[in-house]
Amino acid sequence: MAVASGRVLVVDDSEVIRRLIRVNLELEGFEVVTAADGAECLEVVRRVAPDVITLDVVMPRLDGLRTAARLRAAYDTAHLPIAIVSACTPADLERGESVGVDGYLAKPFDPADLVALVGRLCGQARTAAPGRRRFAYDFGAMPQVPAQTSRDSALSEQAQELVRPEEPRP
Repeated sequence: MAVASGRVLVVDDSEVIRRLIRVNLELEGFEVVTAADGAECLEVVRRVAPDVITLDVVMPRLDGLRTAARLRAAYDTAHLPIAIVSACTPADLERGESVGVDGYLAKPFDPADLVALVGRLCGQARTAAPGRRRFAYDFGAMPQVPAQTSRDSALSEQAQELVRPEEPRP
C-alpha cells in the first residue's frame, strides 16, 4: 500500500531509466514528472514545483551537476532537495558535494533504495527550517588506497552507503 507522497522531478536522458524510476516511485504514492536533460529540467521546474529532484550526471545539452549548480544559484529553487542517481566517478561526487547535492544513489540501484532516498528527501523538504539544509546522504571523504584500480574504486563507491554518521540507520 502506497503511503509516501510528494512530487518528484526525475531527470535522465534514458527513457528506460526515467520509466523505471517513475514506476517505482508511483507505486509508493509519489507523483512523478520527467525531463530528458538538464535544460528541460530548468524549463519545467518552476511550473511543476517538485518536492525533490533526481538528476543523472551525464546528459546532453546540460549535465546533471551543472543543472544542480543552476538550481542552487536560483533563489526560487535553491531550497529543493537534489539527489544524483547516476554511475558517478569520485570527481563527480566531489563536484556534487560542492554544488550542494543532498543525496547520491549509484546506478545500478535497488528500487527500495531509490524510494527510501526520495522519501527521506521529501521528509526533509517538509521539516527543514527555512534557510537550513540537511543531508540524507553524506559524500564523505574518499578513501585513499594506493593500489586501487578504477574498477575497484567504482565498485567500492557503489557498495558504500553514504549516510551521515550522526543519523540513525533505517
